[in-house]
Amino acid sequence: MTTPDTAARRTLGACAVLMVGALTLTACGADSDTRSEGKGGKDPAKSSAAQIAISARNGSTGASINRTGVKVSDGTLTGVRMTVAGTGQEVPGALAAGGTTWKPREQLERGTKYEIAATAKDADGRAVTTKSVFTTVSKADSFIGTYTPDDGTTVGVGMPVSFTFDKAISDKKAVQSHITVSSSSGQRVVGHWFGAQRLDFRPEEYWKAGSKVTMKIDLDGVQGADGVGGVQEKTVGFTVGRSQVSTVDADTQTMKVVRDGATVKTVPISTGSPEFTTYNGQMVISEKYKKIRMDSRTVALANAYDIPDVPDAMRLTQSGTFIHGNYWYNQGNPPFGRTATSHGCVGLRDVKGGRADTPAKWFYDNSLIGDVVVVKNSPDKTVAPDNGLNGWNMSWNEWVAGSAAGTS
Repeated sequence: MTTPDTAARRTLGACAVLMVGALTLTACGADSDTRSEGKGGKDPAKSSAAQIAISARNGSTGASINRTGVKVSDGTLTGVRMTVAGTGQEVPGALAAGGTTWKPREQLERGTKYEIAATAKDADGRAVTTKSVFTTVSKADSFIGTYTPDDGTTVGVGMPVSFTFDKAISDKKAVQSHITVSSSSGQRVVGHWFGAQRLDFRPEEYWKAGSKVTMKIDLDGVQGADGVGGVQEKTVGFTVGRSQVSTVDADTQTMKVVRDGATVKTVPISTGSPEFTTYNGQMVISEKYKKIRMDSRTVALANAYDIPDVPDAMRLTQSGTFIHGNYWYNQGNPPFGRTATSHGCVGLRDVKGGRADTPAKWFYDNSLIGDVVVVKNSPDKTVAPDNGLNGWNMSWNEWVAGSAAGTS
């Protein structure tokens, strides 16, 4: 059966509230407004030796959402206050050990006006104050990439790193060169472009079980297209779990589950009927749902079905192929493993509401995002590599040919 895409994505964080050394903000009309005060009986006419530098110049636009901060030389910061201009909403920040630098705790918002006021003192106690009002890079002039898998997750051996950019990328080499994916297994990882907005990374073979994968995103300021720069700067890590590859045989209507090289279970299934065949090929589990609605109208199959509570469902393609529980199959039909009757999905025996001791529940509970399901002997074609996370259906030479930044 089929259902629309419900893939969740990550977004930029929102501003929170915190201040270090609160100061009263005033309007700024020049690049900086610096005042010095004599302290401890020192000559009040003598300026402070401390010099404050705010990375975002007063009045500037297009400031970085990652690298904005405050530094002081020949002195120590005594207070920094950052707010969203015009709202008074304060931005959380952290003063580094030694008191010479300060930066926001979270990534700033794009296209937002901010104010920073900072004070510092030199060794003689003389104070200096500096202020800046600036605007971060706009959404129109920047691009971001939503990515999978999430930081800190454990995934199956087939899980690629996949980016989808919110704008078309014309300088693919520049963008790909500023994203590096490496594995503790030492496997060589290469990127492949699917069109102008999707970039996936994978090794030649499935990831080694138990390996650690690190993705470094260094896109802040990288020009992806004319007048459009990146804003992301982040390191993401995930763990590859045990190896599990399950093979669905459309001829025998069975599925064999192989974990770390050993067969752990063989279960009867139901693949697509002669009218609605199931794709062949290697398909990666990209989403899991204990219960989901499947409506044929969302995939141009008229009123073929509308089931509000399909249990134990896992997505295999973006176009709507799932492996899922089926509680309605045995109502007047032969047992599982006898006949292919689905609309293209792979069905396993289940009960209404799910969660009983059934093959569908067992497979759901024992599957990870990133596990591989291979379908063979179906009369249908092989699934397209970009229909879901299914780039494993390309040869290694084809995969490498789609890289814009070499093969290392």
